[in-house]
Amino acid sequence: LVLVSRSTNELEAVGERAEASGRRVKIAPCDVTSVDDVRAVADEAGRVDILVNSAGTNIPEPFLEVSEQNFDALLAVNLKGTFLMSQAIARSMAARGDGSIVNITSQMGHVGGPNRTAYCASKHGVEGLTKAMALDLAPRGVRVNAVAPTYIETPMTSGFLADPEFRADTISRIPLGRVGQPVEVAGAVV
Repeated sequence: LVLVSRSTNELEAVGERAEASGRRVKIAPCDVTSVDDVRAVADEAGRVDILVNSAGTNIPEPFLEVSEQNFDALLAVNLKGTFLMSQAIARSMAARGDGSIVNITSQMGHVGGPNRTAYCASKHGVEGLTKAMALDLAPRGVRVNAVAPTYIETPMTSGFLADPEFRADTISRIPLGRVGQPVEVAGAVV
């Protein structure tokens, strides 16, 4: 496993858990919005059979209040980061004629949400990117898919879900009557 994140602390913690379960792990601190960082990770990783693009961020704001800086930040991480990492890793996959890329998007890429204009736009972009990549890479033996979960209990959603009113409203829209867990997304990816 090659684990990539901006946060070295998070990487080390996850890496230790993965190694404890018997996996060989490399950690690679990386800003996915930096082409130089991404290329360095791709070079160091060597052969990659499966790439899971799960870097993401959100800055909820009403549409009329979204700043250019926040809009650019969301597109940079959510869309550009997915593009850069996929392109860097897919080169070797396409050259050898196999591989799989899974992009983590969001149900917000299919629907709109209040105070989520920039996020929805970025995830809709990942949906389009995934479809176009699949068409370009399929003839080269590389599968490209997306998983689009709803709200999942993660550090990114914890602040929103801590608000009882927001949590209740969110759960009222989920047929299972609960917020999803990361392991459920992992199952879909596998």
